[in-house]
Amino acid sequence: MSRIVTYSPAYTIVPTYECFNHCSYCNFRSDPGKSFWLSLSEAEKKLLYLKNKGIIEILILSGEVHPNSQYRQAWFQLIYDLCKLALSLGFFPHTNVGLLSRAEMKKLKQVNVSMGLMLEQITPKLLKTVHRNAPSKIPHLRLQQLEWAGELRIPFTTGLLLGIGETVTDWKETLEAIANIHKKWGHIQEVILQPYSPGNQEIWNGEGFDLNLLPEVVAIASQILPSSITLQIPPNLVTKPEILLACLENGARDLGGIGPYDEVNPDYPHPYYQALAKVLESGGWQLIKRLPVYSQYDYWLPINLKNIVSKWRIKLSING
Repeated sequence: MSRIVTYSPAYTIVPTYECFNHCSYCNFRSDPGKSFWLSLSEAEKKLLYLKNKGIIEILILSGEVHPNSQYRQAWFQLIYDLCKLALSLGFFPHTNVGLLSRAEMKKLKQVNVSMGLMLEQITPKLLKTVHRNAPSKIPHLRLQQLEWAGELRIPFTTGLLLGIGETVTDWKETLEAIANIHKKWGHIQEVILQPYSPGNQEIWNGEGFDLNLLPEVVAIASQILPSSITLQIPPNLVTKPEILLACLENGARDLGGIGPYDEVNPDYPHPYYQALAKVLESGGWQLIKRLPVYSQYDYWLPINLKNIVSKWRIKLSING
C-alpha cells in the first residue's frame, strides 16, 4: 500500500518586489521605488489564463513596504484586493507578505484560507550578519506574528531557513519556539524546512546548505514538533532523489506549493509533477493534491470560505 505525500498545485502572484529589508541572501527583492506594482487588471489576466489548468492555490507573495511608509495602506489594499479577486475566480489565496499588524491579519483572514510567515531562525546573532539590514527579521517581531495568527485562529504556515549561519542548537531552539506557540493555539498546519540555496541576485555568496544534513533536520523536527504539524520539504531545492526520499522516511509528508516558477528561488525550477511522482513511487510513496488549508481547520474559516472549501473537498475526493 502506497504511503501518502501531499502537495498544493499553486501559482504565485507578486504585488511588488519592493522591500525595505535587505537580507544578504535574498534573490527576490528590489529596492523601494524600483519595482512595479501589479495592477488588478494584469492580475486578472494572469488568473483567467490559469482557470481550468489544475491550479488550486494562489500564493500572494510580496516584498515588504515599511509600516510607516506613505504607501503602506495602498500596498495592503492591493494585497486584500488580489485575494478577493483570486477567490472570485475560484482559487484559494494564501498570503505571505512579511510582517503585518494584528488588524491587517484580522482583515486578511476574511479573504484567505490560510496564511504564512517564515520564522527562519530565532537566534539574534543573525542580526549582525545576513539580517543586518533587515528590520523585520528581528525574532520577537516574527514570533509575535505567530502568536497573533493563533489568537485570530488563522491556519498558519511557518518554517526554518537552513544554512544562513545558524547552529544545530539554533535549529532546536527555533523548532521549540514554534512547538510552544502551537501548543497554545493549535494553528500551525505546516513547518517548512528550507535549505538555503545560492542564487544569482544575492549579495552574500554563501555556500548553500549541505543537503546531506537535511534528513537529520527532518528527524530533529519530527521529535520536537507536535505530530499535528506537517513537515514540508521544497522538492526543487532538494535536487538528489535519495535525499528527498530520506527526508520522507524521517517524517516529512508535504512538498508545498508546486507551480511553474519559484519566485523566492528563481534559479531552481520546480520539477515536473510526473517526474516527481515517479521518484516518490520508487520509494513507495503516492503524491496527491491538497488544498492550502488542512481539513482540521475548515471550521475556523469564515462561512463563505468554508462553503467553497467544502465543495472543493468533494471535488478532490471524486477526481483525486
